[in-house]
Amino acid sequence: MTAPVSDSAPAREPAGPKSPRKLSALAGLLPFMRPYRRYLALATVMLVFSSAAMLVVPIAFRDLIDKGFVANATRGDINGHFLALGALALFWALATAARYYFVSWIGERVTADLRSAVYRRMLQQAPAYFETTRTGEVLSRLTGDTTLVQTVVGSSVSMGLRSFLQFVGGLVMLGVTSPRLFAITIVLLAAVVVPLVAIGRAVRRVSRDAQDRIADTSAVAGEILNAVPTVQAFTQEGAESARYDRTVESGFAAAIRRTRLRALMTAAVIGGVFGAIVFVLWLGAHAVAAGSMSAGQLASFVIYAVLTAGGVGVIAEVWGDVMRAAGATERLVELLNAECAIQPPAQPLRLPDSLQARVEFRHLGFRYPSRPDVLALDDIQLDIREGETVAVVGPSGAGKTTLFQLLLRFHDASHGAILFNGVDLRDLDPAELRSRIGIVPQDAVIFSADASANIRYGNPAASDEEVRAAARTARADEFIERLPDGYQTFLGERGLRLSGGQRQRLAIARAILKNPPLLLLDEATSALDAESEQHVQRGLEAAMVGRTTLVIAHRLATVQRADRIVVMDAGRIVEIGTPAELIANGGLYARLASLQLMA
Repeated sequence: MTAPVSDSAPAREPAGPKSPRKLSALAGLLPFMRPYRRYLALATVMLVFSSAAMLVVPIAFRDLIDKGFVANATRGDINGHFLALGALALFWALATAARYYFVSWIGERVTADLRSAVYRRMLQQAPAYFETTRTGEVLSRLTGDTTLVQTVVGSSVSMGLRSFLQFVGGLVMLGVTSPRLFAITIVLLAAVVVPLVAIGRAVRRVSRDAQDRIADTSAVAGEILNAVPTVQAFTQEGAESARYDRTVESGFAAAIRRTRLRALMTAAVIGGVFGAIVFVLWLGAHAVAAGSMSAGQLASFVIYAVLTAGGVGVIAEVWGDVMRAAGATERLVELLNAECAIQPPAQPLRLPDSLQARVEFRHLGFRYPSRPDVLALDDIQLDIREGETVAVVGPSGAGKTTLFQLLLRFHDASHGAILFNGVDLRDLDPAELRSRIGIVPQDAVIFSADASANIRYGNPAASDEEVRAAARTARADEFIERLPDGYQTFLGERGLRLSGGQRQRLAIARAILKNPPLLLLDEATSALDAESEQHVQRGLEAAMVGRTTLVIAHRLATVQRADRIVVMDAGRIVEIGTPAELIANGGLYARLASLQLMA
């Protein structure tokens, strides 16, 4: 038994080819940070204040050593120096706390806005988008990648800027304290930094690979966890665990490659910088012994050297996080920039308010983008009048479901047109078109909510009584009332606490509550037993009164009361008529009917 998806199958990138990670990718965060300019300004001011206080500390220590630790120093001099040092430390602490708060607030706010924007964008995509994009990968980007962005925006960038100011300020003060030792320090630092550039490029390359492997792991887990009953029914738990283990190990290997390079870079930075500082301090100790430098100057030079080295170490550590965030931002921006295949026109037409709908298919042809060589629908000519009930039947693959998808404008016709109340669907806003259509799919979708909320999904503004009335029409109230908390009973993820027939009746109640001019029934009673089917059929008949209805059916017994039956085969309409006429014609419908009677 093969796994549902080959473990060698690569995850699809939702938009565009992979590209080498660049720091400029972080520019994609600017639109999300722009509304919070005031907080950014406050964070910047606090950053400057805290960095300035930190750079003044060595000067305070210099004065304390040269003027306070001398034989003729008075008690007042000593107390004054220590009070000044304590006040400086308090100011430094307050400025740092304020900087931390503002930066963390920005990070959390930007991440929340980014998650919401990506999620909204995904909800706008046509269903065809998710035929080639795994939802697990999208979820990985919504969680893992946004967390990386939050870490960098809310922490690492602030630490990096603080360390950069610490590094630059420390270098300046080193030059002021001892120009000779400063010049030697600069030469040594240049010798250390140059090799790190090559290591940084390698880190950038492996970081994106590590994040892609994490996305693959999430995609596999999401796929299999949604199919646990099937996996267990075919006893494939071991095979699926092994497949997941392979993706985990692939992600682990990529993460270790990234970690190894980052560790090498960190060791090179810290070892090289501190080695240079120790050498310079050795020279400084000889200068103090020779009398060309005071002890306070050497002490302040030591502190500035430590601050400078510490700044470089933090920058090296933060740089890896920043580059990972650049890759995460790049991946999130890919989702944000994904264009929906179905776009509303620049000036959409409006549909008149009507409780009925007329649908016309004019020489309709369609090819799926993923199968451009196969004609899914071929020259469909059909006029469905107001209030008419039309059933569409035919063998699997005849194009029945494709017809529904085009009616909902999940795809646009390759040629020909569909008219809704005389208006071409391409001239309508898809949202307005879909607001006039109710659908009961073959596989009913139940959300993780209570029964009332699931029915109210068809009309969020409906009252409790309207919800109950829709449930009664769909013959769903009888089993809802028997649930532990009635209409407020939580139904579990995907409605797992309900039977298939109960889920279907909830979906029918949802469509009835929407009260649309056009009702699409895609095997709406397929999951029901004979008794429930009779109850629901009566409810559907009540809902269809005065309303245009299009029904897909495989069981021909469910469409005997249709005004017309359209028979499709291989994407074409081969017969149209009443059940009696089609039986008398002896065509495909008659053959299907005889096969079902024999069954």
